[in-house]
Amino acid sequence: MTTAVATRTATAARGRRRVEPGRLLLYGCAILVTLFMLTPVYLIALAALSPAQAIFDYPHPLIPTGISLDNIQFFLTFQGIVPALVRSLIVGGLTVVLSLLLGCPAGYALARYWFRGKDLLQLMLVNVRAIPMVIIAVPLLVTFIELNLDDSVISVALVHAAITLPLTILISASVFVRVPAELEEAAMSLGAGRLGAVLRVVLPNSVPGLATAALFAFVTSWNEVFVAVILTLRNTTLPAALVQQLQESPVGFRFAGGLCLTIPAFVFIFFMRPYLFNAFGVGGR
Repeated sequence: MTTAVATRTATAARGRRRVEPGRLLLYGCAILVTLFMLTPVYLIALAALSPAQAIFDYPHPLIPTGISLDNIQFFLTFQGIVPALVRSLIVGGLTVVLSLLLGCPAGYALARYWFRGKDLLQLMLVNVRAIPMVIIAVPLLVTFIELNLDDSVISVALVHAAITLPLTILISASVFVRVPAELEEAAMSLGAGRLGAVLRVVLPNSVPGLATAALFAFVTSWNEVFVAVILTLRNTTLPAALVQQLQESPVGFRFAGGLCLTIPAFVFIFFMRPYLFNAFGVGGR
């Protein structure tokens, strides 16, 4: 009997080690898509870390023959770049905070309550992203000038929060739906109020999904250029500062700026990675 059990165990182990052809195809497609997306980043990093003369080599080697930080140093010491980087981080942080503070209550209402026009409201939230920013750029600028909020990180953060808010509401609503309402009722039966049940039960069980919403909000704010260019003149964010310097800057400056622009987003995504994997049911290892 022991031999039969060992044989079945070995057979099951071999079956687990065999990978289905469909899964192999899926893994292959995922690898190809990843390489396709990382290739521009690699080429930018390669040019940014190459000596100034090596950037114009043709054909340019795909494997670096020498590393130089001159382009990065020139970019970071350029006047106004570091303050613009700090302002971009502040705008991204404010965008995340405002999006979650306004989006979570709205998402909870969509997830827990039924009211007339609920489906229409969700459709309108999706359609908000279809409105071109160019159409409302001038009215926004006039409004912020009248409120004395023009050329400030507050104005950019408010608009970025408005841009990311529909997606934050929909993501938080889908996350809150997954938390059983019985858990809230159990907490309320033990003496907690509605707000206490949400803070102690719903939110702790929704951290991965809310982290995903925060990730999308930060990346959207970090990469946004048009609003920052329109609303700011002296207190620009890093993407807006790069756009303003593109025509007058040397090639090495542009590549170094592109690399420095991607690093904070990659760092933020790296630290949010465990929550992102948990939200989609993927192991963090």
